[in-house]
Amino acid sequence: MRQEEKKTIQAAIIGALLFLFIQIFHTSLNRLDNWDIISALYLIVGCCTVAFGFAIFAQGWLFFSSRLSKGRLYVAALFGGICIIDFLHTLGLVAFPLISSFITPEESRWLLTFSRLSSGLGILFIFSREDKPVTVTDKRNVFRIAFMLIVLFIALFVFIHSAVPELFTKPWMSTLKQFVDLAVLFVYLAGVAVIVFPGDNEKSASLLVIIRALIFFSLGQAFFMTPISGGNIDDLFGMLCSGIAYYQLLTGVYRLTIEEPFYEKQLAEERINYLAYHDDLTGLPNRRRLTQRVEEMIDAGETDTKDQFSALTIMNINHFKNINDSLGHYAGDLLLKLVSERLSNEARPSEELYSMGADEFAFLMTERANLGECLARATELLRLFEAPVNIESGEYHISLSLGMSIYPGDGETAEHLIQNADTAVHNAKEQGVEIRRYIPAMQMKAKERLKLENDLRRALERDEFYLLYQPKVQLETEEIVGMEALLRWNHPKRGIVSPNEFIPLAEDSGLIVPIGEWVLKTACLQNKQWQLAGYQPICVSINLSMRQFLQPNLAGKIHSILTDIGLDPCYVDLEITESMTLDKETAFDQLKRLKELGVFISIDDFGTGYSSLHYLKNMPIDRLKIDRSFVSEVMEDSNNAAIVSTITSMAHHLKLKVTAEGVENKEQLQFLREQHCHEAQGFLFSKPIQAAEFETSFLKKAPLGASL
Repeated sequence: MRQEEKKTIQAAIIGALLFLFIQIFHTSLNRLDNWDIISALYLIVGCCTVAFGFAIFAQGWLFFSSRLSKGRLYVAALFGGICIIDFLHTLGLVAFPLISSFITPEESRWLLTFSRLSSGLGILFIFSREDKPVTVTDKRNVFRIAFMLIVLFIALFVFIHSAVPELFTKPWMSTLKQFVDLAVLFVYLAGVAVIVFPGDNEKSASLLVIIRALIFFSLGQAFFMTPISGGNIDDLFGMLCSGIAYYQLLTGVYRLTIEEPFYEKQLAEERINYLAYHDDLTGLPNRRRLTQRVEEMIDAGETDTKDQFSALTIMNINHFKNINDSLGHYAGDLLLKLVSERLSNEARPSEELYSMGADEFAFLMTERANLGECLARATELLRLFEAPVNIESGEYHISLSLGMSIYPGDGETAEHLIQNADTAVHNAKEQGVEIRRYIPAMQMKAKERLKLENDLRRALERDEFYLLYQPKVQLETEEIVGMEALLRWNHPKRGIVSPNEFIPLAEDSGLIVPIGEWVLKTACLQNKQWQLAGYQPICVSINLSMRQFLQPNLAGKIHSILTDIGLDPCYVDLEITESMTLDKETAFDQLKRLKELGVFISIDDFGTGYSSLHYLKNMPIDRLKIDRSFVSEVMEDSNNAAIVSTITSMAHHLKLKVTAEGVENKEQLQFLREQHCHEAQGFLFSKPIQAAEFETSFLKKAPLGASL
C-alpha cells in the first residue's frame, strides 16, 4: 500500500477515535468549560482557519497564473468567499467588539452552517468534473460572479438582520439548522465517495490529501452538530478539525494543480529525452547515443596512450526481411528483442550494446590489446547464434553478419567509424562471409552500389530490361514442354549487369515489385504472341519475389494481366522459393487464390531453404525444382546424389512433378533419368537465349510435346 493511502486510512481512524474519545469524556471536559479561555482559543483557531482559506484563494488566484485550470480557479473563488464568511462567524461567536452588535451568536452559527454547506457543495461539484485549462478571460468572469455572490449574500444577511432581528432565535429555526447541518455532513461524505469510487484506477497522492481534508471537514461538522449544554468544547474541536481540513485542502489543491502537473511534465520530458537516446522496442541505447559515446571515447583517446584498440562492430541479422515478411512484424519485433537480450547478456564491463534501428546492432569494445583480440571477440559474438531462437512456438536458426572498424585507424570521428563499420557489414553480407573489417576499397564499392540503385530506379522507364528464355525438356521424350523467363539488365554504360548484382538491390529497395510485374506481363505477352503465330502452346515459368508473393491483391493483378493479354492461365507456371512458405497460413491462403486462377505453381531451388514435408503435403503446388547446386555435383558427391534421389522419390509419392536445374552433361542427364525425374533444364540443352533465337531454335525446329 502506498504511503499516502496509509496516511488517509490513519487520518480516518484517528479522527473517529478522537470524536469517540471526546464524546466519552464529554462530561469531564464540560467541567473545564471556561468561556474566556475557550473564546480566546476559538479566535486563534478560527483566524488560522481563515488564513488557510485565504492561502487557498491566493494560491489558486494570485500565483502560478500561467498554469490556470478550472479546478484551481473554482477552488480559489470558493474559498475566497468562504474565508470571509468564516471570519465573520469567528468574530461574531467570540463577541468581538463592534462585530457583536451586528452579528449575534445564533446568527454566527448560521454563518458557519452556510459556510460549510457552500464548501461541501463546491468541493463535490469541482472534484466530480474533469479538470481543464482555462484562460485569463475565464478568470475575470469567475471573479465577477464570485464577487457578486459575496456582495449579494452580505446584503441579504444585513437585510434579514435589520428586518427580522428575532428570526434566528425562533424554535423552528433550531430544528431547521439541525437538518441543514445533517445535510452538510452527507454532502462531505458524498464528496469522499465521488473521489474514491469512480473507476478502478489508482488515486493520485493529491486526491488522497483532499479525501483527508473531507474526512476532517466531516469530523468538524459532527462536532458542530453535537447537542451540548453550553456548546463551547464541541465548537472548539469542530473549528480545530476545520482548520486541519483547510490545511489539508491547501496542500492537496497545490499538489493537484501545481506540483503533479510539474512532475508529469518533468516525467514527459525525461521520457522524451530517453526515447531520443534509446530504442523504444529493445530499450537499448540508439545510434544518437552511440555517436555521443564514440565521440567521448575519441576525446579521451587524445590524451590517453595509443597502444590500445577500440573496436566498433555493427551486426546485421541475415534474411531478417524474409522472416519479418513471412511471419509478420510481431514475430520480427520478437526476434529483435531475443537477439538484443542474447547479446546484452554476453556483454562484459568494457563492452556496450546499441540498437541501430531495423535489424542492426552496434557493439562497442574498448581496452583491447590488439586487432586479433577484437576479431576473436567478434567471432565469439556470432557463435552465440549457433543455438536456435524460439519465435511463436517454433525454433529458427538465424545468423548475423558483422562489420568492424578500429580506432585509431579506421576513422577520426564518430560518424566516420560508424559509417565505416556499416560499410563493412554490408560488404560481409554481399560476400557471404561472417566478419569483415573495414578497408577503404569498401567505401568505393558502397558508392557504386548506391549509384547502381539510382540507375535501377530509372531502368524500367528507360526500357533497359529484357528477358531471356531457357527451355525445359521432358526427359522421357526429350520434347520441349516449357521455358523459364529470366530477367536481364542492359545498363547504358556498364553493359550487362549480373542478376546476382541487381536483383538483391531491387529486393532491398522494393523495386522488385514493379519490375516483377513487368516480367510477368512481358513473358505472358510473348507466350501469347507465339501461340497466335501458330506454334503449339507451351508453359512459361516466371519467378515471384517475396515482396510480390506477399501482396494481398496478387491473384487479382495476375488475373487482370492474363485477361488483358488473353492468355490461358494453364500456360503460366509461377515459381516461388521455400522461404516464402515460412508463414504457412499466409502462404497457403495466397497459393489457394493463385491456384483458383488455373496457373501452375512450382517450388524453386528446393532443398536449399526451409524444407518442410508438412507444407509439401498440404499446400496446392504442382512441381519441385531441384536446385542446381545439387545437380552440378551429383556424379562426384554421393551426398548430393542421395539428396536428388530422395527429392525425386518423395515428389513421386506426393504426385508432384520434378524438374532438375543446371544439367550440364549427359552423365547427369542419365542419372536423372534413372531417378525418374520428369523434366530438366540447363546448358546441356541450351543457355538462356533471347525470344527470337528461342523461336528459331526450339519452336520452329524441335518436335513438340504436350504442355504440362
